[in-house]
Amino acid sequence: MGHVRIAGSERSRRRSYFRKHGCDRLGRSEVKEVEPIAKNSTWPDAGRVLAFHAIGHVENEFNEPESPDTLRAAVSRIVLEPALVKGLQGLTPGSKVLVIFNFHLAEGYELLQYPRGDKSRPKRGVFALRSPYRPNGIGVSEAELMAIDGNVLSVRRLDAINGTPVLDIKPA
Repeated sequence: MGHVRIAGSERSRRRSYFRKHGCDRLGRSEVKEVEPIAKNSTWPDAGRVLAFHAIGHVENEFNEPESPDTLRAAVSRIVLEPALVKGLQGLTPGSKVLVIFNFHLAEGYELLQYPRGDKSRPKRGVFALRSPYRPNGIGVSEAELMAIDGNVLSVRRLDAINGTPVLDIKPA
C-alpha cells in the first residue's frame, strides 16, 4: 500500500483534529498497558493486543453515561474524519447502519453482571448483556441514518455518549 502525501494546510488541520480528540497523528488513541484476559492460558492468542484507528467521534448532549433508552431516543452526530468522506457513498438517509465504537470511559469488567446494574435481577454473563464493562470495550448499535452533511452523519438509536470514538460504520 502506498503512502498519501498531505498538503501543508491539510496536514495542519488533521493534526489539530487528532490533538483535539486525544489521538496521535495516525488517529490512534493512547495505548494503555493491559493484562491478559486469562493468565497462564494455553490458548494461542492469549495476550494478543490489537490496535484500531478511530474514524470519527460521536457528538451529542450526553457527557456522562446515561440509560440506553435515553441515549437511543436522542439525535446524535457522528463526525467522520474528513479524509474518509468518500467512504459514505451509497449510504442514504432512512437506512439503518451498524455503528461500531469504543466504550472509552468504561474500565474493568466482571464475567457475571446484573443487567443494567439492577440487583433485583439475576446476574448474567457479560456476553449476554449490552454492558459497556466487557473484556474488549467494543459497542455496536443499529442506528437510523437521518441525514448526511459532508463528513457528519445525523443518527438516532445510537447508545454512545459525547466524544465516543467511532471505529467503523457498516450497513445493517
